[in-house]
Amino acid sequence: MKIGILTSGGDCPGLNAVIRGAVIKGDQIYGVKFAGILDGYRGLAEGDMIPLPRKRVRGLSFVGGTILGTSRTNPYERGGLENIKEQLHDNEVDAIIAIGGEGTLSAAKRMADDGIHVVGVPKTIDNDVSATDYTFGFDTAVAIATESIDRLRTTAESHHRCMVVEVMGRHVGWIALNAGIAGGAHASLLPEFPVSIDQICVWVNKAKNRGRAPVIVVAEGFKPLGQEGETTSRGMGNDGRMRLGGIGEQLAPIIESKTGIETRAVQLGHLQRGGVPTARDRVLATRYGTAAIDAVMEEKWGHMVALHGEEITTVDLHDATTELKSVPRELWDEAGILFG
Repeated sequence: MKIGILTSGGDCPGLNAVIRGAVIKGDQIYGVKFAGILDGYRGLAEGDMIPLPRKRVRGLSFVGGTILGTSRTNPYERGGLENIKEQLHDNEVDAIIAIGGEGTLSAAKRMADDGIHVVGVPKTIDNDVSATDYTFGFDTAVAIATESIDRLRTTAESHHRCMVVEVMGRHVGWIALNAGIAGGAHASLLPEFPVSIDQICVWVNKAKNRGRAPVIVVAEGFKPLGQEGETTSRGMGNDGRMRLGGIGEQLAPIIESKTGIETRAVQLGHLQRGGVPTARDRVLATRYGTAAIDAVMEEKWGHMVALHGEEITTVDLHDATTELKSVPRELWDEAGILFG
């Protein structure tokens, strides 16, 4: 048996640990072979694959990024189902482990519905995949954002400034919420809960009046109350999605004008995706990898490995891709007690 592994969509720390976990267990326990599908679904559509022996994955648990490369290619737009089947046949690949976020897993579900043997592994720093408690990459992103807030706080306090820290989060605010709490921010602004500019300034002034340098964390997909669309200054990406970014730069001059406090904005951007994964993400990603090979051997096609509590289980890809996992109102209200 030969299993193809691909990493698709946005990169994040922990991808290599999944690959390592799957290959080592597959080799040691089941005696199967692996093919690395390069650059996600592009490699699948073009048959661009390489052998993936055990020696190739040695020492990968702490390595960031992905040794297989990634892309946002849709395999159904690059030759369709018959081409996918042809490439798998020509490369003697019997099943696929697809590692990715909502877009990747939606394509995996479609392939499974079309008879392709595929198992999914949830990956996203946004932690927005349903049917799993956590996705690997999220813990690392929160840790990087928290450290950045800690560093920015010292310079903000030295100059008595307000800092607006923009983090990733297109549709959900898990990073902003958790990094804001961990970093002691005076407000965390999430896509799920629009608030007015006036309310933001109330929080800023409240912190200033207590002798603090206000720190505001904002997710890139946040929209102030009354604003129609998300903020972007970079147009559309090759995948047809709007490239978000710039809400921090939009808010900073408004806050400064309304409060009289010198305000600076910092966009963390792809820093949150880069570098080595945290210990927690290494462990979770490795467990996902070993569980994914088990799911393949048990022929759980159309399923995804997931974390429920401390247990790794499998769920139907339909449950994982039907809707995004948003921050619930009660968590937002709990954090809101700390604002200002």
